[in-house]
Amino acid sequence: MSSADLVRGARRRCGFTQRQLAQATGIAQPTIARIETGKVDPLASTIDRLLRACGSRLTEQVRPGYGIDRTQMRELLKLTPRERLDLLRRDAAALAAFDEALRR
Repeated sequence: MSSADLVRGARRRCGFTQRQLAQATGIAQPTIARIETGKVDPLASTIDRLLRACGSRLTEQVRPGYGIDRTQMRELLKLTPRERLDLLRRDAAALAAFDEALRR
């Protein structure tokens, strides 16, 4: 979601006009208009200030799957289903042997 969508959505949800949001935050109305139309890319602190005036806040969320090394997945997908099943059986046997060794 863009900063323009975030600010415009928050402002509309709280029922503010751009002028009212400007008065509540001290950020000029023309600046808010430029943010909402995507003509400027504001600092995170500016977005947070605008959102907080509307009863919202800026939070960080990690995208699902972000930071995952997909190298092994690609390699596994190159295998045939039979080869993947054989690999699974070998891995299961190795885990069972490891588990048995821990019990001793």
